[in-house]
Amino acid sequence: MTVFVLKSKKEKNILRRLTPAQILVLGFAGVILLGTVLLMLPISSKDGTVTSFLDALFTATSAVCVTGLVVLDTGTYWSLFGQVVIMLLIQVGGLGFMTIATLFAIILGRRINLRERIVIQEALNQASLEGIIKLTKQVIVFTFGIEGVFAVILGLRFSQDYGFLTGMWFGVFHAISAFNNAGFDLIGNFKSLTPYVGDILINLSIAFLIIAGGIGFYVISELSNYRKKGRLSIHTKITLTTTGILLLVGTVVIFIMEYGNGKTLGALPLGHKLLASFFQAVTPRTAGFNTLDIASLHPATQFFIIILMFIGASPGSTGGGVKTTTFAVLTLAVVNIILGRDEILVYNRRLPREQIFKAIAIVMISLALINIVTFILTFTEGHNILMNMFETVSAFGTVGLSMGLTPELSKFGRVLIILMMFFGRLGPLTITFALAQRRKKALFTLPEEKVMVG
Repeated sequence: MTVFVLKSKKEKNILRRLTPAQILVLGFAGVILLGTVLLMLPISSKDGTVTSFLDALFTATSAVCVTGLVVLDTGTYWSLFGQVVIMLLIQVGGLGFMTIATLFAIILGRRINLRERIVIQEALNQASLEGIIKLTKQVIVFTFGIEGVFAVILGLRFSQDYGFLTGMWFGVFHAISAFNNAGFDLIGNFKSLTPYVGDILINLSIAFLIIAGGIGFYVISELSNYRKKGRLSIHTKITLTTTGILLLVGTVVIFIMEYGNGKTLGALPLGHKLLASFFQAVTPRTAGFNTLDIASLHPATQFFIIILMFIGASPGSTGGGVKTTTFAVLTLAVVNIILGRDEILVYNRRLPREQIFKAIAIVMISLALINIVTFILTFTEGHNILMNMFETVSAFGTVGLSMGLTPELSKFGRVLIILMMFFGRLGPLTITFALAQRRKKALFTLPEEKVMVG
């Protein structure tokens, strides 16, 4: 008994020394390892064989990091048990393990202490602790509510093709996968949603779920309370504006560039062309579903999708990438510098300089990592640089779109992509802060001196 008490105290002391960023990294890693073990079990595969550790690890990482890149086809390789495990990993990964832990704590009537609130704040990427538990409750209710509604809608549609029971299962799985921006599908043979390229119900339902899951839970909370408060924060305004612009520009660019491509939009009627262009503009925002064959797109379109995947979703959402607000802040910084302003002004507000520095750090770390991994993959995998960059950015942005490289990756290549998915889900700064020592404020400032730039 004494030994148990001493061990328990020792474990508590270790946990107290961990920063919120380190707890998040270890927590996600723990969920991935648990998922790996479950997916290795014979019951998880349709033919009853034991899945290799690397393949199970890749699948579990892709699910928890809500990416959607797969080396084994989800619909044909995994059994119902394996598919359920993948779906649960997607749900935990999308909401975050701390949100799930909070849900169980609320159900059991346990009080959430200050340290746990700080970790939840870090997980949801919130600026303050105020109302963090209320926000978490709203996240849980909204998530399960919207997933439930669209599970029924999609289930009834899929039932027309697969029968009632299989169709409803498809509805549940795809609703959770879409809202959490995971991109896993059960259609089979790596086809994603290409058989439904002209299906308005499936396309608009999946697109709505992707957008709702990708704009961020704080934005959703503000929109739901807009009638009561009558105002939106600058964060919500920038998020909605940037999201809208990217969706519009993405749709127009893909429509124009692929209009005459006989392997993608060329053979479709005009209405289906517009629908497919819109859907393919939505999915690079970290979702991973596709109704067009990605490998058949023009190289220029593929490169454009890489840009969309790099930007990704919004902060505090189920998606990845450098985030829409980071892209917006840097764009605003450039515009204001060109206009000769010393401060970054938007919507009659001034953005703090530290946010500019944070945005620069996120983009620079992300670009450095993407370039390094792309360089290594180009050397080890033997494919062209565009295909390797597409795969790398797709993993980093937790998107899941692929030009067909994923199943062909070498073992070393798979390990690199696993690391990229993990890095992309948690974010470059979270990983950096988790690896770094505790930050200390400087006790003094050094003299200022300029350098020549440009």
